[in-house]
Amino acid sequence: MKRANIDTTFKEDVNQLARFTKALGHPIRISILQYLHKQACCFTGDLVDILPIAQSTVSQHLKELKDAGLIKGEVNPPKIKYCIHQENWEKAKTLLNDFFDVDFNESVCEI
Repeated sequence: MKRANIDTTFKEDVNQLARFTKALGHPIRISILQYLHKQACCFTGDLVDILPIAQSTVSQHLKELKDAGLIKGEVNPPKIKYCIHQENWEKAKTLLNDFFDVDFNESVCEI
């Protein structure tokens, strides 16, 4: 079986898509993003007040979203203000749209 050549740009996009989808793979993280969308920004304590989980767990979910680049934080001691990372959110939307636009029905598998 011959391997397809995959250029570096494609690999970067695939890795970026995997990071975004992994971060989106938990209902609490999706809830955090929905809250940030409605509020524009918030502090960790705001999320602790509305989510049914401990502050340390909220912080872990925020870290995952931040590491994936979907949110960004501004340190304002002793608090951190979070908001959606707009540029990366647009990139995530583009990558997800491109991925879901692939028509897998074109390659029929007869099992």
